[in-house]
Amino acid sequence: MTDLAPISAIAAKLGIPESELEYYGRTKAKISANWLKQLEGRPEGKLVLVTAVNPTPAGEGKTTTSIGLADAMAQLGHKVALALREPSLGPCFGAKGGATGGGRARVEPLDDINLHFTGDFHAITSAHNLIAALIDNAIQQGTLAGVDARQLTWRRVLDMNDRALRYIVSGLGGKAHGVPRESGFDITTASEIMAVLCLARDAADLRQRLARIVIGWADDKPITVASLNATGALIDRKSVA
Repeated sequence: MTDLAPISAIAAKLGIPESELEYYGRTKAKISANWLKQLEGRPEGKLVLVTAVNPTPAGEGKTTTSIGLADAMAQLGHKVALALREPSLGPCFGAKGGATGGGRARVEPLDDINLHFTGDFHAITSAHNLIAALIDNAIQQGTLAGVDARQLTWRRVLDMNDRALRYIVSGLGGKAHGVPRESGFDITTASEIMAVLCLARDAADLRQRLARIVIGWADDKPITVASLNATGALIDRKSVA
């Protein structure tokens, strides 16, 4: 990893000032949302979307192809930036072994990116499962009127493709430990919060989108996260309502 260029140097090539970077070590950083707003009104560049690639037996697919194209365009003198999704832990422990490309067409530091990166998956997992915990508590306390546990659609998530947890029965610890009901775990990348986070324009928009998430049904009417009165807690530890 010592031969990698500092992330500040990479950002400088794209015109991103160091003051707009939030560092995660020497080779990783997040870009300030304020700087992204400064891009509004600028001429748009060309977008090349790589999707639905059939991988080879060795595993080369969308990521390897995308990195190769970006490297080739940079070599031709174009100003190029490549946007890739953060890998889930699922592929890391299977035959694929990771999701950061391969050969000389890969993103670095690949171990950090594959295993934890900047912690966003953990944050999404925690927010998603907080909703699940609040739902079960509301059922236990009887604060969601008219709710049939069989019509709850919000499951839990885990950043791992664990077959044994796809369908479970939860709440088997007696009266003090939750109402028994069928549930299960999806992989974190399938969380609706993941999609909402990608679509949100800013923190206010994110909060509104989270509040509108449907978690189940009662009398053919949708039950939303807003009914749990904890939307703010999903995005701001200082907010409880």
